[in-house]
Amino acid sequence: MIATCVTHVGICVRDMAESLKFYRDALGMKVVGEKITDITEGGTQTARLDNYAEERNTRHWVSLAYGDDLTPTLTLTSHPGEKPSGEPILLDQVGISHISFGVADVAGLADELEAKGFHLAGSKESFTNANGEIRSIYVRDPDGILVQFNNP
Repeated sequence: MIATCVTHVGICVRDMAESLKFYRDALGMKVVGEKITDITEGGTQTARLDNYAEERNTRHWVSLAYGDDLTPTLTLTSHPGEKPSGEPILLDQVGISHISFGVADVAGLADELEAKGFHLAGSKESFTNANGEIRSIYVRDPDGILVQFNNP
């Protein structure tokens, strides 16, 4: 069997409200689904329970996209009232090191994000190529996860 597509990318976040300020408010993603469930959602799922680092009781998830019926979606999850664990990884570490979004005007987005109080993960000069263009930038989301924006 061959997989047909990527359906979503999941990111566990410390503070859903802060993450929504970034992904929804600053990046313009639309909430296409949201609910709070117990962590076994859909029945007793031993495989799911065995894949948590900590004992968890609830799961809040918000699914975001740039429009209805578009995939992949970005699914943010948190555990309300429970202590978060873990640290984001860097580009040279094993695991999903970053997510990337295609944008038409990377330099314009960099200016817009900085005006909204978000910081680039490096100086503008470090993202400027030999032709004086900014074709790719990295920004850290509220949890420190690297998010790339580039010309597709």
